[in-house]
Formats: sequence, C-alpha cells, structure tokens
Amino acid sequence: MGDSSIELFGTRLKNPIMNASGTLGYGREIEPLWDVGILGAFVTKGLSLRPYRGNTPPRVREGRGFLLNRIGLQNVGLQRFLEEHVPFFKQKGIPIMVNFFGSTEEEYVAFAAAIIEDPIFFALEMNVSCPNVDSSGLSFGRDATSIARLTKAVKAASRLPVVVKLSPAVKDLLEAAIAAEEAGADGITVFNTIPSCEIEEGRLLSFGLSGPPLKPVTLRAVSELSRAVKIPIIGAGGIMDLEDALSFLLAGARAVQVGTATFVDPYTIPRIIRGLSAYLEERRIDVTELGGRLHGDS
Repeated sequence: MGDSSIELFGTRLKNPIMNASGTLGYGREIEPLWDVGILGAFVTKGLSLRPYRGNTPPRVREGRGFLLNRIGLQNVGLQRFLEEHVPFFKQKGIPIMVNFFGSTEEEYVAFAAAIIEDPIFFALEMNVSCPNVDSSGLSFGRDATSIARLTKAVKAASRLPVVVKLSPAVKDLLEAAIAAEEAGADGITVFNTIPSCEIEEGRLLSFGLSGPPLKPVTLRAVSELSRAVKIPIIGAGGIMDLEDALSFLLAGARAVQVGTATFVDPYTIPRIIRGLSAYLEERRIDVTELGGRLHGDS
C-alpha cells in the first residue's frame, strides 16, 4: 500500500507531481539541486515552431505573497528543443508533456503535426491564452467556440493526447471545459496565470500573476470541473506545499503542477513528492484513492 503512481493518458507516471510550464527551464537548470527524474512528468516551457525572444526587462516582479511575470514565451523553438533537450529526458527516462502555443490556428496545428512519434512524449499541453492574430488580438481561450475549434484541429493533427490549459480569463469555465471535452480533448489543466498589470517607470505593463492567491480560485475550479467532465483535470495554481497538493488531489485533480513555489524554495517539489509518499504510506492508501473524498457545500 501507499502507491504514489498514477495512470494518465495511458502512461504510468511514478507520481502525480509535475512542474508548471516555464518554471524549470529545460530541465537541466534544476539538476545542480535535485534530480528532475523524480517528477511524475516534466512539462516543457511553452514551445513554438520558431524561436521567440520574449519581452524586454522587467520580466519578473515579486509582490506581497505573489509573483508577476512577463517572460513573453521566450523559447528555443521546436527543432532546437528536439535536438538539444529531448536526449536529456530520454537519459532520465521521464515522460514529457509538451506545452505549446501559436499565433494562429495554423501554427498550433503545424506544431502538433511536427512532434515526432516517440514514447518520451506522453501528451501535448495546449496553451490557449495566446493572442489570436486572426481575431484582432483576442485570446484563443476566451470563449468555448474558439477552444472547441482549436482543440478539434490539433487533435486531427496528432496522435498524442491533448490537454487544454485554460486561462482564468475564460468567459465561462464550465462551458469551455465541456466544449474542449466534446471536441476531443483528453485532459484539462487549470489554470494559467491571471492577467494583471503593474506600473514600471511610468509605463503600464501586462503581467501574469501566480502564487498563493490563485489557490482558492483554482481549487474551486478543479472541484467543479472534476464533476462536470469525464476527462482528467490537472490542477495548477498556488500549490506551495504538500497540504496544497493534497487539497487539489482530494478535490478531484488527477495530477498537479507546481510553479511559483520553486522560486520561493527550489526544493519544494522534492519535498512535496517525499511528503506525498509518506502520507500515503502512513495511511496505507494509494494516491488514486484520494479523489472524490470531499463533499462540498456548493
């Protein structure tokens, strides 16, 4: 008893703990501190077909109990990722969830189609918070119709499971999740960072807000969605310790992603993984038994 492993999208993961996209670089960056191979799965930085330079500084700002970032989706592009970084994960033997984005539907589809068929890739995580240049800069993820159309197109282009990473700015969360499921999505990640802004030297700059303030909002979303759709929910937002991770698993998340906590304490993820194993062993239960144990009042 006390098994931490889960099956997700047909792949057996050693535990339900992942990093949130963009918070561990390309994996090697954290290696001087701990072995990235302890993760259930590694989630890549947001990748695009072509390299992105990202935003000019300032890129990160710490607030009172939260973090703001405007990295701007900087990444090396798909080809360099495949050539320079995938061999590292093969050596580690850790499954990769590829987070990706595009400015047009065609770019999303082309990226999905370009992912080579390899057992190391166990899912695509589709970031739908990006501006849609064909719709005057509106986000793909703002409404259910756009999410469904994009999901269906990406599913047709790849054999890999597709996880839709929703934005807190979506007009109707349940409608968006149901639309993604009906369009063929294999899972849903909630949430991306919350759109926010800050003033820097007289300029109004857009940021994404992350950290502890997201937890109550995301936890409710996980609870609602786990009852509204049949596909797995991955919780991401404000998970800072074992107690937070357990809250999401109890609320119905199949897996969780840890992000901002790593910047506060880089050893947070291994601490959560060890703590989860000890928690399960002490109670002589498997992690899959946690889901659905709560009864809410709303």
